[in-house]
Amino acid sequence: MIELESVPELVEPVLVAAFEGWNDAGEAASGVIGHLESTWDAVPVAELDPDDYYDFQVTRPLVEMTDGETRGITWPTTRISWARLPTGRDVVLVHGIEPNMRWRSFCRELVGLMLELDVRNVVLLGALLADAPHTRPVPVTGAASQASVVNTLHLEPARYEGPTGILGVLQDACARADLETVSLWAAVPHYVAQPPSPKATLALLRRVEDLLDVTVPLGELPEEARAWENGVNELAEEDSEVADYVRTLEEQKDATELPEASGDAIAREFERYLRRRDPE
Repeated sequence: MIELESVPELVEPVLVAAFEGWNDAGEAASGVIGHLESTWDAVPVAELDPDDYYDFQVTRPLVEMTDGETRGITWPTTRISWARLPTGRDVVLVHGIEPNMRWRSFCRELVGLMLELDVRNVVLLGALLADAPHTRPVPVTGAASQASVVNTLHLEPARYEGPTGILGVLQDACARADLETVSLWAAVPHYVAQPPSPKATLALLRRVEDLLDVTVPLGELPEEARAWENGVNELAEEDSEVADYVRTLEEQKDATELPEASGDAIAREFERYLRRRDPE
């Protein structure tokens, strides 16, 4: 059950959520929530009862040790925190693990939480494996309850059809509750799928900045993203087949990249640079 006694009346709250598991290639999406929780000093306020939604033989609890003694057990669940942005607006952060069962009840409970907190805008973050070269900017696709949002953010429209994860079900539940919802998906190169994927996390984080119109301190993420790319470059150089495959992906990507789209991307990056130098 959700307890919200410690939450004050929120100011224009927006909810940002990500779930570990099928929706989280390279842990890129959950990495954004972890970064925001730390950067904004988010305050934990609630968690869902794990007994209702998780099969503990599939998603096992974790034992924590301190000085050789068992300190406690961390149960797999979905946790909610909140933070106040420098702009005065509040944000609700949802960091969860994709449930093993009762997805519709799970989404009803989360939507009920949103309505109780007077949330009207929802941002859902995901990451998928794709034929994307690690040497190019990470593609971010998007879907929104309002098509104009996708155009405003210069996102590639999501055209995926097929099996979905908890993000797809939650987005549908939010739409039925008349909540304005945006889902953002980063494409993680499938040949380097192991987490972490800081370059994809950084790409999603920048889109969150655009949506919330706020500058988020990036910390060590840019340096980690560069180190990740350099590390993959070194691995590719050691395997000629992988190197040839990466070059093929680069050629395909460059052939489909429109010059005007590249110009828009450069302009957006320059705007971010100026905003970081002078937030006012």
